Amino acid sequence: MRLDQNGHYDIPPGKLVEVVTYLEMTARPAPRPVPARADLALRRVASADLDWYRGLFRQVGEPWLWASRLVLSDQELAAILHDPLVDLYAVEKDGRAEGILELDRRFPPDIELAFFGVAPSLVGTGAGRWLMEQALDLAWRHEPRRFWVHTCSLDHPAALAFYQRSGFVPYRRAIEIGDDPRLTGHYPATAGAHIPLIG
Repeated sequence: MRLDQNGHYDIPPGKLVEVVTYLEMTARPAPRPVPARADLALRRVASADLDWYRGLFRQVGEPWLWASRLVLSDQELAAILHDPLVDLYAVEKDGRAEGILELDRRFPPDIELAFFGVAPSLVGTGAGRWLMEQALDLAWRHEPRRFWVHTCSLDHPAALAFYQRSGFVPYRRAIEIGDDPRLTGHYPATAGAHIPLIG
C-alpha cells in the first residue's frame, strides 16, 4: 500500500490501523515533584512466569488492545523476558500486580521503555506519574545515549501528552497495520470500546 500521496486508503476488514509516534530523550530531565505513594511498590521480576506475565499484560493492555506479546510463542516470549538485559517490574498495590514497567537494554547505548502502564483501577490516580519517575531513575542509572518509547493512536488519549510532559520529544511517526486482537481471540469483543470493531 503506497502512503506517499494524500488521500484515503481502504483498510481490509479485521485489521487495525494506528499512527505510531516515536519519542526520545537524550538527558535525564529534572525530577518532577511526585506525591509519595505509600500504597504502591515497584518489584523487579526476574525470569517471569509466562502465564503470570500474559495475565498482567492483558490486565493493563486490554483497554488499548495491546497484543504484541500475546501473539508470541512461549519460546519467543521467554527469550525476551528472561534476557538479563530486559528489566521487568510489576507495580504492586496491596500486594497485587496492577501495572507494568519494562526496560529493554538489549541494544546499547540506547534503552527502550518497552512497556509502561497501569491497570484501569489506577488510571487517573497519579500512579502513572509516580511510575514514570521510577522509570526515569532506573533507565538513566545506565547512562544511555538516549531513552526512547513509542505510543500509538490506540493508546489512552492522554498518553502522548504525558510522555512529552515527562521529557520525551517526538522524532518520528509511522503507520502500523495489524490484526484486530478481538477477532483473533486474544481479547473479548468488548475490549477497546473506543475502537470500532469491523470484522
